[in-house]
Amino acid sequence: MNSSHDGNGGNGGNGGNGTTEERPRVRGRRPAHGEPLLDRAFRVLACFGPEAPELSLTALAARAGLPKATALRIARQLTEQGALERTDAGHYTIGLRLLEIASVAPRGHGLRTIALPYLQDLWHATGRHVQLVVREGLECVLVERLSARDAPRVMYRVGGRMPLHATAPGLVLLAFAPARVQEDFLAADRPAGGDEPIGTAETEALRSRLAAIRRDRYAVFSRPQWDTLITGVAAPVLDRNHSTIAAVSVITPSEQSQPAAHVPAVVAVARVITRAMATGNRRPLPS
Repeated sequence: MNSSHDGNGGNGGNGGNGTTEERPRVRGRRPAHGEPLLDRAFRVLACFGPEAPELSLTALAARAGLPKATALRIARQLTEQGALERTDAGHYTIGLRLLEIASVAPRGHGLRTIALPYLQDLWHATGRHVQLVVREGLECVLVERLSARDAPRVMYRVGGRMPLHATAPGLVLLAFAPARVQEDFLAADRPAGGDEPIGTAETEALRSRLAAIRRDRYAVFSRPQWDTLITGVAAPVLDRNHSTIAAVSVITPSEQSQPAAHVPAVVAVARVITRAMATGNRRPLPS
């Protein structure tokens, strides 16, 4: 795959009004001028999700905001590289090559490989949802979740993005993020993943909450989810440089237990994973 431009030439632009858009515009049936092929390829890949694991070429082009011919050319190249696969019906799905590449991501499957045995211990001890979450910019990403059979339904899927300020692991990751990240987040009119803007009073309350999390080294956060109030308990995981790279959390229905009772177990497991990350020791999974 090269980074050429489909012959459009010209300069990238926003219509000369000085504004930016979340997704480059399609003028007529041609891609936005100057948009690199790699950017368009990622737009194609980002079209897939739990609600759309398989897409026809027409649907793929529409979701990506690309002319059908351009979408076809990119889809063919991605298929040749194994990033996409074709179904018997001729539709496209995400290919296993992406999983193979992602498996070596140190903050994804690499972290997961070391943490998983300890997450299983926490899962057996609590009988609740256990999550492993990392920060990505001003959001966080769920990289692993273990779920009990009778645990309540939760919103976020593995690989899905979560708000920093409205989840227990997100608050931990925000509290221990670099100061510039915290200021960027607090300065945002509407934080990523949030439903409402954060006003001055809410900002000051959030600053106080983050300070308390840094002091206590864990977070407890409750929020309504569908018809249930759920509470998350989370603690930070550090790397060998003592930087926070992840958060471990337990999610429980608030009315069924005392969520704070899970704090010692969550903190202990986070510390064990921190030690394992520092030494690179990987405890074998039970057979």
